[in-house]
Amino acid sequence: MAAAAPGSSRPLAVAGASGYVGGRLVRRLLQRGHAVRCLVRDARKLADRRFDSGVPTPTVVECDGSDQAALTAALRGVEVAYYLIHSMATAGPDFAARDHTLAHTFGAAAAAAGVRRIVYLGGLGELGPGLSAHLRSRREVETCLAAAGVPVTTFRAAMLVGSGSASFEILRYLAERLPIMVTPRWVATESQPIAIENVLHYLVACLDEPRTIGRSFDIGGPDVLSYRTLLQQTAQALGLGRRWILPVPVLTPALSSFWVHLVTPVSHRIARPLAEGLRNRMVAREHDAAALMPQRLLPMAEAIARALQDRPETAWHDAGVVPGDPDWAGGKVFVDARSMPIAAPAAAVFAVVQGLGGDRGWLAGDWLWRLRGALDKLVGGPGSRRGRRDPDTLRYGDALDFWRVLEVDPPRRLRLVAEMRLPGTATLEFEVHDRGADACELVQTARFRPRGLFGLGYWYSVLPLHAYVFAGMLRGIRRRAELSRSPAAPAGGGTPAATTRSG
Repeated sequence: MAAAAPGSSRPLAVAGASGYVGGRLVRRLLQRGHAVRCLVRDARKLADRRFDSGVPTPTVVECDGSDQAALTAALRGVEVAYYLIHSMATAGPDFAARDHTLAHTFGAAAAAAGVRRIVYLGGLGELGPGLSAHLRSRREVETCLAAAGVPVTTFRAAMLVGSGSASFEILRYLAERLPIMVTPRWVATESQPIAIENVLHYLVACLDEPRTIGRSFDIGGPDVLSYRTLLQQTAQALGLGRRWILPVPVLTPALSSFWVHLVTPVSHRIARPLAEGLRNRMVAREHDAAALMPQRLLPMAEAIARALQDRPETAWHDAGVVPGDPDWAGGKVFVDARSMPIAAPAAAVFAVVQGLGGDRGWLAGDWLWRLRGALDKLVGGPGSRRGRRDPDTLRYGDALDFWRVLEVDPPRRLRLVAEMRLPGTATLEFEVHDRGADACELVQTARFRPRGLFGLGYWYSVLPLHAYVFAGMLRGIRRRAELSRSPAAPAGGGTPAATTRSG
């Protein structure tokens, strides 16, 4: 999008700037020359974001969305505030009540701060008794935001088609992994999906169109089609044969979401409300947004092809609460610490550590990691299909298979916390100690605080595998780091064995 002079000297605020839509919106607002204030729960999630050179740098404000006083202070002086927050992935079955509370608080804070307009991205869906809880909540949030008197511009969209979106990841993995699908009857329900590029255009263009103030708009792409057709188009774009789709009346949203959880990287907590929403016909009833803010709406076949080709700028799992340091007090903590000297610079070793997981694997016992991920999926955990955002770099809050990044401090430290289903709390930490030119020591520490007798049993049952998996990982890191320093160096030769302590 070409740069343009901002319409006002007052900044814009984006609440939910670390999420899928918010992260992309911030970049486009900066490209237009706007001053942007990012409102996030944890500023570290945006600390490593890289924006285009030659554009302003956003201001990051850390505040709790339930703290009206903090929000009022964060919004003071703001012209327009984007509201891109929802609790579907974090609040469980109480997400609707949580969403309403947060929206009321935000609207009241915006009014107190003198914000002139709120822009909100909601969901399509025809009102009535059959409207899903997720879509009904999206509608009710509109009312909550406007309750304090600030005009709200609402865009209602069906499925967002773009690399990394939860809805599209479900679509892609189902088409890719299942040549034959037994599905609920709602695969025949009509919807009007829209490319993420087109959504972002509306969110930005409304700033220069005063006729959008205080109005709601249905937005969609040029195609109205069923989920069955979307699956077939995705399979075609992937170069696969036709999918066999068998609708049956007995699959409930709960069963469907569990199946989606097993087959795709998307959690059942997100999959269930999405599955329930697909029962509703989601088709735009008016096209005023396209008339007021014209653009080329991408046909679905083209939008799907682009989504498959693009590396995700943001992803569905970027949003959500990142657990802080575990509170290790008040219980036994088991520690498995191992160290190894490596004949390579600290930066080379850390580059290998930072590249673990995803398609590259863990350099030892990959079949065990895959098995652990599969078992985790079966009991409702994330499994290992989330992979990683970028093959080479990590940033705070990134998902890494069934881990989450708690700290990344190149070239010294990487700390991960397990998000898999466990009878306790587990972290995995890598520390690189510089020992001079072309020499360092890598310390790898696994910690586990068990919960009850089952937790104790779990620790002792996996302890024999640590010597194979963790010690093998250290050796693999050493080999790769030393080879990256000198391609002629013998893999793994000439260095002492790792030292280990456990307790």
